[in-house]
Amino acid sequence: MRIRHLLGTAAVVASALTLTVGPADAITNGSPDGDAHPAVGALVADQAYSDGTWTYCSGSLISPTVFLTAAHCGEGGSDRVRVTFDSAYQDGDKVYAGTFHADPAYAANNGDPHDMAVVVLDHAVKGITPVLLPRADSLSSLKGGTVITAVGYGAYAVPNGPGGHQYLYNDVRMQADGTLDSVNQTWLRISEKTSQGSGGGCYGDSGGPNFQARTDIEAATTITGDALCKSTNTAYRLDTPSARDFLGQYVALP
Repeated sequence: MRIRHLLGTAAVVASALTLTVGPADAITNGSPDGDAHPAVGALVADQAYSDGTWTYCSGSLISPTVFLTAAHCGEGGSDRVRVTFDSAYQDGDKVYAGTFHADPAYAANNGDPHDMAVVVLDHAVKGITPVLLPRADSLSSLKGGTVITAVGYGAYAVPNGPGGHQYLYNDVRMQADGTLDSVNQTWLRISEKTSQGSGGGCYGDSGGPNFQARTDIEAATTITGDALCKSTNTAYRLDTPSARDFLGQYVALP
């Protein structure tokens, strides 16, 4: 199952969109990330999907033992999950086991979805420097057009064929630059219009980071966007009081 929530303007839609894909990469209109963002990882399924791929959500290391992702990535049921940091995951590559903890206020239907979760890893990750988190309320003054870099393992293309649209994957960590359209109290809305040379998140990039203006500061996590991943990446701000209240239980905040 590949999960990505579609959010209404004021509330979380009750069910996730589940996709079954045909032949299987990540981040639309992007490029392979290689070693550019080694702290960005993915959640790994217990068995392969029908296309032979394994990853289903993205995320980032925010301390040696804490991996940040989206709460809706835990809707499969089990609180025990596996994380990879390989830039091109293959079955048998190293994974880190841990316990999934969603924000208790997730989907409380109050205008702020609290769609965040952490995986507390059983063992510290060595040799990878965690990403930086933003200072409190530091994103409110971001200007439109600011470059935002999305990173993740999600669908890299959404071609339309005889059977309709397909979402193509290959468990490769990808990155793409978009430009900030708007900021509100909860979200960054980022243009990923391919016609303008931009790219961004798609299904499978949920929980993955959006870095601020070519820095190592993770401004927001990918949560939702348009259904065909061709217009807007909607990312949950990490500098708000609600985000910081949750994250502060697990890591020291700037």
